[in-house]
Amino acid sequence: MDNDQQSKDFIVEPGLVSEDGKNIKTVVCQRCGSKVLCPGMAVFAEKELFLPSMRKKSGLSSTAEGSVDGDTLTAHWFVDDMYTFENVGFTKDVGRIKYLICADCEIGPIGWHCLDDKKSFYVAVERVKHD
Repeated sequence: MDNDQQSKDFIVEPGLVSEDGKNIKTVVCQRCGSKVLCPGMAVFAEKELFLPSMRKKSGLSSTAEGSVDGDTLTAHWFVDDMYTFENVGFTKDVGRIKYLICADCEIGPIGWHCLDDKKSFYVAVERVKHD
């Protein structure tokens, strides 16, 4: 089974999404545990987005050229204002995209933002932990 197929079959674990579609738990960095989003601040959204494989920030800006290894992910926490985040950094522009990273340990990308839409920020559910 390839990564695309695994992504499409991803099931959100019970207790993560409230009845109104928001995150029930705190969203934190997988690596350092830094808080990314407080409970109730993001809406669950299904959208196919390609994210390069996780690495340190220094390796992300060079992903614009050539083929890039990564995953097409469909389960995301959607935020419409960048100031909703507790602790997120952004990479330099990679084409029309800025990738979201942990502001503390700079691992990522944990999410995606298209410069064409100023009010759309996506954090991949599979790239973060929930406490």
